[in-house]
Amino acid sequence: MTMTTPLNILIAEDSPDDAELIVAQLRRDGFEPAWRRVETETDFLAELKKLPDIVLSDFAMPQFDGLRAAQLTRESGLNIPFILVSGTVGEEAAVEAMKQGATDYLLKDRIARLGNAVARALEQKRLRDERLKTAEELRWKTTLLEAQLESSPDGILVVDSLGRKVLQNRRLDEMWRIPRTGGARSPVDVVQAIFNPDRGKYPQQFIEKMACLQAHPDKAGHDVIELIDGTVMDRYSAPVRDQTGKHYGRIWSFRDITERRKLEAQFRQAQKMESIGQLAGGIAHDFNNILSAILGNLYLAKLDAENQPAITERLDNISQATRRATDLVNQILTFSRQHKQEREPVKLNQVVLEALKLLRASVPATIKIESDLNVTPTVLANTTAIHQVIMNLGTNAWHAMRDQPGTLAVEMGLMDVDADFAAGHPGLHEGRHVRLSVSDTGHGMDAATMERIFDPFFTTKPVGEGTGLGLAVVLGIMQSHDGAITVYSQPGKGTRFNLYFPVLESAAVSHDTSPLPLPRGHGEHILFVDDEQALASLGEKMLEGLGYVVTTKTNPLEALAAVRGQPDTFDLVITDLTMPVMDGAKLGLQLLQIKPRLAIILTTGYSSMTAKKVRELGFRGLLAKPCTARSLSDAVQRALHPSAA
Repeated sequence: MTMTTPLNILIAEDSPDDAELIVAQLRRDGFEPAWRRVETETDFLAELKKLPDIVLSDFAMPQFDGLRAAQLTRESGLNIPFILVSGTVGEEAAVEAMKQGATDYLLKDRIARLGNAVARALEQKRLRDERLKTAEELRWKTTLLEAQLESSPDGILVVDSLGRKVLQNRRLDEMWRIPRTGGARSPVDVVQAIFNPDRGKYPQQFIEKMACLQAHPDKAGHDVIELIDGTVMDRYSAPVRDQTGKHYGRIWSFRDITERRKLEAQFRQAQKMESIGQLAGGIAHDFNNILSAILGNLYLAKLDAENQPAITERLDNISQATRRATDLVNQILTFSRQHKQEREPVKLNQVVLEALKLLRASVPATIKIESDLNVTPTVLANTTAIHQVIMNLGTNAWHAMRDQPGTLAVEMGLMDVDADFAAGHPGLHEGRHVRLSVSDTGHGMDAATMERIFDPFFTTKPVGEGTGLGLAVVLGIMQSHDGAITVYSQPGKGTRFNLYFPVLESAAVSHDTSPLPLPRGHGEHILFVDDEQALASLGEKMLEGLGYVVTTKTNPLEALAAVRGQPDTFDLVITDLTMPVMDGAKLGLQLLQIKPRLAIILTTGYSSMTAKKVRELGFRGLLAKPCTARSLSDAVQRALHPSAA
C-alpha cells in the first residue's frame, strides 16, 4: 500500500478548474491534500491566519495577483512556503516573486514537477524551522546565562587561554571597580588593582597559581584569599571547554564570605557558650548544695553563739565569703544564659545608691567615689543584677586605679534614643532610656583590649585576681534587660561605661521596706525530702527552730509511702528536685494524686524548671539553693497561706 502525506494547502486561484488540476497532480505525487481556494486579498489573509502548510498562487487574477500574495505571506512572518504556479509568468515576474519570498515557481504546462517543488519547499521550511528553533534556544540560553551572570552574588571573570579577560559580570565590578570596557585586562592586572603588594603575600600567590593553571589547564578548585580591606574571598577556578574538549580559557568566581566567616565564628562561640552553660549547670547544682549546708549551719551556729561577739564575727566572715561564692555561681549562670532573672518596676537611683554603699566598703580609701544620681523614671530591672553590675564595674575601675589615688564617678540621667543612635548600638530601640555611667581615672585601654573586654574569660589582671567573667556578665545582664552598653577609653585617660535601660512608662514602683522578723510556724507538720543526709538534717533543724514539726526522708519512695500511709498527717512537703530513683517533680505529682490539696515546695541547686512551670504542675513554690533562713521561712509561709501571699 502506497503511503500518502497529509498536506494542508491554501490556493490563490481565480479558476476552479485549474485549482482542481493542481490538487489532482498532488494526489498523483503521493500527497493527501486538504485545500481551500481564494481569489481575493481579504479571503487570502483570512485563510493565511489558519496556518496552511504551503501556499500555491496563480500569478494574474482579476482582483488579486501572485506578487501581492507572496508579499503578504512574507510579511506575516509565519514561515509558510510560497510557490508561484502560473501559465503567464515571465522571467522578470518570477525574479520579483522570489524577492518577495517565493520558494519556487513553475508553469502550469509543466505541472508534473509540482510534487517535487512542494516536497523541496516543505523540506526547506523544516530546515528553517530547525534553524529558528536552534537560534531561539541559543538566544534563550544566552539571555539566561547573562541573567545568571548579572544576578549572581559572586564576582565572575572569564579569561581566554592566554589569560586575557573575555567578560566579567556586574558583581565583580561592584566588588573591585574593574573597568568593563577599554581593553582586555588579565587576572594578573586585576590582582594589581585590588591587592597591595607591600601588605601581603596574596598578589604573588595569585600570579603563581595563574602560571600553574596555564601549565595544567585541567585543574580546578577553591582557595581563600583576603583583600587588604579585610574582605575574605572564596575563589574558584575551572577550565572552559567545548563538547569536543577544546580548551578555550578559564572562569574565575569570587564570593565574598566575610559575613559567613563571622557567622561561623558566632556559631562556634554559641557552641562554646552552650558547653559552658551545661558545665555551669552541673557545677551550680553540686556547688549550691554545698553552699546550702554551709549557710544553714552558719545560721544555726550564729544562734548558738548569740552572746559571743568574737565567734559571731568569725561566723560573719565565713558568711560573707559564702555569699561571694554564691555570687560567683550566679555570675557563671548569668553569663551562660542558664539563670533567668525576674524583673520588677524599680527606680534605678535607689538601687544604685545601695550598691555603692556596698562597693565603698570593699574599695580602698585612696579611691574617691562620686555620684550624681538624678531621680529618673521607672525601669524594669532585677535589683540583684543591678547590684552585680555596679560591683563588677566598680571592682574593675578600682583595679585600673589601684596603683595611685583615683576617682570612680557614677552618674545617672535621662536620654532620648533616636533612630540613628539605636541603629549604631545593637539591642537598643528608639525611645526614652535611663543612662547609667560608670567612669574612672585609671590607666585606660587600647583598641585591641577594648575589642576583647566582653569576651568570656578574657582578663588583663594577674593570675588569681580575676575570672574574666565580670564584663561578660554585665553584657549578659544588659541584654536580658533589653538595654545596651558602650565603652569609651584611651590609654592613660581612664574608662567610661554607659549603660542604657529602657524606661517603663506608667508603672508602679515597689517600695523598699525594712527587714521583718522571720515568720514562724505553729506546729505545722512538714515532710522534708533530700537525698543528701546532711541537707535533710539541716532542713530539719532550721524548720524546727522556726516552730514547725519536721519529718525527714532521704529516699523519695519512702516519702511517698509515708504520705500514702498517713495523708492527713502532713501539711507541707519540701522536696529536692534532683534525686536518684525519682525526681522531686514526679514525687510531687504522685503526692498530689494521694492528697490533691497538699502544699508542695520544690528546692533546686540548678534547674531549667521555672516558677511558672511549678505553679502549672500544681505546686506552691520553687526555692533556689542555697537557701537562707529568710528565703526558707518566707517560702513556707507562702505555701501554707497562699491567700495571704
